[in-house]
Amino acid sequence: MASALPWHAPGWLPAISAWLEDELRRQGRAPCGPVTLVQARPWSAVLRMPTSSGDCYGKAVAPALAHEVALTAALAVWRSADVPQVLAADQSRGWLLLADAGVQLRGLLQAPSDIQHWLAVLPRYAELQRDLAARRAELLSLGAFDRRLATLPAQYSALLADTAMLRLDEPDGLTTAEHRQLVDLGPRIAGWCAELAAYGLPETLHHDDFHDGNIFVRAGRYVFADWGESCVAHPFFTLVVTLRSVAYRLGLAAADPALARLRDAYLEPWTHNASRADLLAASALAQRLGMICRALTWRQVLAAVPPADRAAHADAVPGWLGEFLAAVA
Repeated sequence: MASALPWHAPGWLPAISAWLEDELRRQGRAPCGPVTLVQARPWSAVLRMPTSSGDCYGKAVAPALAHEVALTAALAVWRSADVPQVLAADQSRGWLLLADAGVQLRGLLQAPSDIQHWLAVLPRYAELQRDLAARRAELLSLGAFDRRLATLPAQYSALLADTAMLRLDEPDGLTTAEHRQLVDLGPRIAGWCAELAAYGLPETLHHDDFHDGNIFVRAGRYVFADWGESCVAHPFFTLVVTLRSVAYRLGLAAADPALARLRDAYLEPWTHNASRADLLAASALAQRLGMICRALTWRQVLAAVPPADRAAHADAVPGWLGEFLAAVA
């Protein structure tokens, strides 16, 4: 049964505030104002503390995403230029202390011409993925969700068996007919996974929520944050959320050539691994299967959230499966 979120517990705010202040003083960053809770969601809470060296941020993660602490700390060692600076981490309590990562990319995207930011971000992110492919075992040991292609068909079957999460014949849920269609697609999904694996692209770290709200800009450098929903998976699953978020933010139609430019910018570093024709074919398959990955992640997160906190996002799992059905059709 899902337990109450930590930040709803009495005494939580004073406890994490004391930890933040102690860690900051230990590093010579004197606090110069109160800790402020700036965001609380079912999966994490974020706090801001002004210090003598600028704002710093505390982050507490829900138990379902507890691996984010160790994973972020590891990424800060392996790819320090690409992730927020980790000042302290308490894995047992799910707490992080982070230096200011800069301004959110979302605030810099105002017009279609601002797509230039994404043309710079995506190749850098792809290089991070290529670099971390050799660390698959370490990533899994740190707790990153396992969404490797060999495991996906069985996870898909288990997802369809969770009819409560699918909200069958309820508002914002799947219909019984849609559920039957999804069940019937099981053998084809196994075939698509095998087909995608045959292109030989390495499975690696996949953010699974890579949009402009999780990317920051500081001193001309892009910083990738919020790794709690990340998986070890096919790298091209990234394109599902990223391209949709860009289209939404900049008001682009699904067939806009700008989105194809972004896809190609992301694929360019992968030309070391496969031909352009194979990359395009693999990306089309991955954008279909990546919707299943997204539904699985939402299920894993929401299953550990108390019902009262889950309600606002109850349509997420059936919604992504509905998107998958539409894509297949």
